[in-house]
Amino acid sequence: MNREIIVNSAYIAASILFIIGLKMLGRQATARKGNLLSGLGMLLAIVVTLLDRQVIEYTWIVVGLVAGSVIGVACARLVKMTTMPEMVALLNGFGGLASLIVGTAEYFRIRGGTVTTENPMFTSSVIFLTILIGGITFTGSMLAFGKLAEWLSGRPTLFRGQHIVNSLLVVLTLGAGVAFVLSGDPESRLIAVGVFTVVSLVLGWTLVMPIGGGDMPVVISLLNSLSGLAACAAGFVIGNNVLVVAGCLVGTSGVILTIIMCKAMNRSLGNVLFSGFGAAPAPDAAPTPGAMTGELKPISPEDTFSVLEAARQVVIIPGYGMAVSQAQHAVRELAELLEQNGAEVRFAIHPVAGRMPGHMNVLLAEANVPYEQLVEMDAVNPVMSSMDVAIVIGANDVVNPAAANDPTSPIHGMPIIKAHEARTVICLKRGKGTGFSGLENQLFLLPHTRMLYGDAKNSLQGVAAEFKSLAAS
Repeated sequence: MNREIIVNSAYIAASILFIIGLKMLGRQATARKGNLLSGLGMLLAIVVTLLDRQVIEYTWIVVGLVAGSVIGVACARLVKMTTMPEMVALLNGFGGLASLIVGTAEYFRIRGGTVTTENPMFTSSVIFLTILIGGITFTGSMLAFGKLAEWLSGRPTLFRGQHIVNSLLVVLTLGAGVAFVLSGDPESRLIAVGVFTVVSLVLGWTLVMPIGGGDMPVVISLLNSLSGLAACAAGFVIGNNVLVVAGCLVGTSGVILTIIMCKAMNRSLGNVLFSGFGAAPAPDAAPTPGAMTGELKPISPEDTFSVLEAARQVVIIPGYGMAVSQAQHAVRELAELLEQNGAEVRFAIHPVAGRMPGHMNVLLAEANVPYEQLVEMDAVNPVMSSMDVAIVIGANDVVNPAAANDPTSPIHGMPIIKAHEARTVICLKRGKGTGFSGLENQLFLLPHTRMLYGDAKNSLQGVAAEFKSLAAS
């Protein structure tokens, strides 16, 4: 059989595995198997590529495979679930960097005269796109990582004329790209490559600077899409079909997810990228007309137990506070104790809760919370008024009534989980500060809201201990 037919057939099989695996990731029950199928497809693609290409020396390839495998296993074993958003940002960034390196290496290979191309203009165009998208993805992801890890401030960084500067950088990049594609002078092409490579790296940083921490789920999904598009362009550069397919899958799924995230916040992508949402107000700024006033009313674990012991309908709304304290197992234990006490328990999940898409679903799945108990926002809101107790675990913006009641609020119009309609609301927080987006939550000031301060895991374990002592007596 023809060698090319065998290789392309293997690539088709790998692509099918990617598609099936991606489809299976949409359900908790099949997600693990889908991940394994996608990994198998990638293994097949790598093996076939190594056997197909005219590899002169395998030494550094083996070194890379071993080093990458060790790092991958270490990350899988050692990285905590609380730092998974940072891990995703890093992986997106490294994917962009890999594409940038591939595009740059291919340019120097062509420039050195070691290879000829049938369509030099097309090849130059995809090299430009590979370096451009890869550079933006790399530095943008690194900045997102810094914000997520709280090494850098989560607030937007704004300066006068920021949009003008970004526009000029885009024009400079495109101009250098056009010069690279059309110019026949080797020196001019080399200068153009240097210009758009450096500017793409700067542009990635400046584009993510004005995006606040509350918009990180959208940023993560968008950067994931860009890493896929960079890989797709790299596939065209080196003529690898399976890389083109895999890049397209990642790119398009990332775009779809980004759109879903934006709709969940009732905001456009342009507003997320350029509005500077969450920027610190001016020190002398007057309170907004729709702002609420009042005091926070604390509650103890013992009193929380008394409220929950009488409840028959309970909804738990997790947010990043659950991730920080690694309270997912304590949440599941409390839910089981509530059910044993005769309550019906639901978990209400907002699409943008946490610091990355699906963050809460991943944490609850790790704790083996039954998937049937997870309820989406649109399904739980109509029955929220029948809930005896809503337990909010650090979920700030996604339960903030200001989104519905305060036209002056930056999040006005954003769909929220209507926890304020429950008969009693218990909010678990480490302190009295604002959430990651920097907005005050009006839910905390409502008359029927109580604040259970402290580490969420310890607080929930304290409440669970009260249920256990009741059962033992």
